[in-house]
Amino acid sequence: MPATQKKILPLSRIQKLIGERMLESKRTQPCFYLTSQADIGEISEIRRPLSKQLGARISMNDFFIRAIAAAIQKFPLMTQGDISVGLAVASPAGLVVPVIKNADSKSLAQIAKESMELIEKARTGKLSLDDLQGACITLTALGMFGIDSFLPIPVPGQRSILSVGKIIVQPIPAGDYINVRKIIEFCLATDITKVDYEYAAEFLVEITTLVSNPQKLIAG
Repeated sequence: MPATQKKILPLSRIQKLIGERMLESKRTQPCFYLTSQADIGEISEIRRPLSKQLGARISMNDFFIRAIAAAIQKFPLMTQGDISVGLAVASPAGLVVPVIKNADSKSLAQIAKESMELIEKARTGKLSLDDLQGACITLTALGMFGIDSFLPIPVPGQRSILSVGKIIVQPIPAGDYINVRKIIEFCLATDITKVDYEYAAEFLVEITTLVSNPQKLIAG
């Protein structure tokens, strides 16, 4: 092929579908965006020993899903029905969003085991239609790519989506010493036709508070 000749790669069926659905979301769900930071120092310290204790590999996202579900219990307008949380996962076919059903009724260990199963099914192309249905909110993360924060687009039919960026090490002066905090930034995109600014802000603050103080997430 000559160096000047361009090769146009066609979109896959799932890429076209994702594009169509995101365009539908932008057209039909006017969103506002709220950002807030959380200190994940305690989660970083307890995650590995907790995984051994519970017999399940607990990821950061598992804590976030648990926090989202707990926060929706306090702010029920964030769902139109069950408290089921979608998790955006890269698959060979494209981006898919398997769902942790009734996440509010599940422990951190149960969420961890189920999310691992869904991620494996996504990567091997074994997700069922039921695995992809029923979420009221989606968690999407790009921190593994070095992204600080980003503005996500809600899945059509869902009232909001929560994005999370990379861990940022933040020095904090404390007298003659420097303390170090591990910070992440959340961005909540919410459909303004369903939820107002103040309600969504209180919801996001509840999530960041739970993430920064994760003992309640473990005990539940």
